[in-house]
This record gives sequence, structure tokens and C-alpha cells, in this order.
Amino acid sequence: MGVRENTFSILRELEQNTSKIDSTQAEQLILLIRSTKHIFLQGAGRSGIAIRGFANRLMHLGFSVSMVGEISSPHTRPGDLVIIGSGSGETSSLKSLAQRAHESGVDVALVTMKKDSTIGQFAKSILVLPGTVKGEIDDETAAFSQPMGSAFEQLSFIVYDAIILELMTQLGETSESMFRRHADLE
Repeated sequence: MGVRENTFSILRELEQNTSKIDSTQAEQLILLIRSTKHIFLQGAGRSGIAIRGFANRLMHLGFSVSMVGEISSPHTRPGDLVIIGSGSGETSSLKSLAQRAHESGVDVALVTMKKDSTIGQFAKSILVLPGTVKGEIDDETAAFSQPMGSAFEQLSFIVYDAIILELMTQLGETSESMFRRHADLE
């Protein structure tokens, strides 16, 4: 196989995984996003990179957002939302974050492959995306061709953009209206 063939293979895998997404779970996450005062987001590793892009687009839509751990991140209040991207739902630092948020009266939303994970126990909303957890292969996931959590991370980025498109429609936003909120100091 070459790069082009591998790319087609990845796209086919993502298309198959997309067909397994529960639209009701995505709609629940969108409702939480729309009803919150401030949105905190966090992920680790490559999942963290994808969720940073999501935070950026939410800000372009006019939502009040922060990445957890950034120096300009405000204090949480009840009614806020923490969105965590974690394929396994078991990343130590993210488990601690979910527990702390939950204990503070902050809603937790989880984008994951494992709804029954530790973080999932704290979550008000869980969006399950198909994929394989690092080091875990069984009969259901054996067909996945990419290493470790790659398919989850890629699908996360695409689903975050799909959520943005849905929010744009619901909020009457356009690329032009969003661009007015785009950084002008880069």
C-alpha cells in the first residue's frame, strides 16, 4: 500500500465509524453547550489537540470558552460545563478534573470510546465515538486498521466540526459572522 491507498483506507474507516454515532448523544451535548455560561475544555495527547480546535471554533461562535490550565482560565461556577475528550475515559489527569468539576457543581460532558469509564460516571452527557483504545483489540475492533487511538482522534476532530456546523445553523451564524471573532493578533 502507498500513502494514497492508506488515506482511502482511513477515510473508509472513518465513514464506517461515523455511521455508528448516536445522534441523540450529539444533540444532548449541543443542548448542554447552548445552555451553559462558560465552557472549559480539556483532553490529553492527540485528543487534546482535537479539542483545542473545538474550543477555538466555539469561541468563534461567541461562546465563553477556556482550555483548562491556561493562565487566563477563570474560576468555575455552577452552571459551567467541562467538555473532556478522552478515548479511554481513564486518563489520570482527566479523571481528577472530572471529579473536581462534578464536586464543584460543574456539568461534565465526555467525548469517548468508553461510556462506562471512570470519567463517564461523572458525565451528564456522553458522546461515544467508535475506535480502539491503545493496547485493546477484540473481535469488534479487530477490523480497525489504524494504530492505537488514531481513528478516535480523527473522528473527534471531524465530529467537533460537525457540531460547530449544527450550532451555526441553530444560532444563525455564518463564516463571515464568526470571522469577526477570529483573532486579529497572531
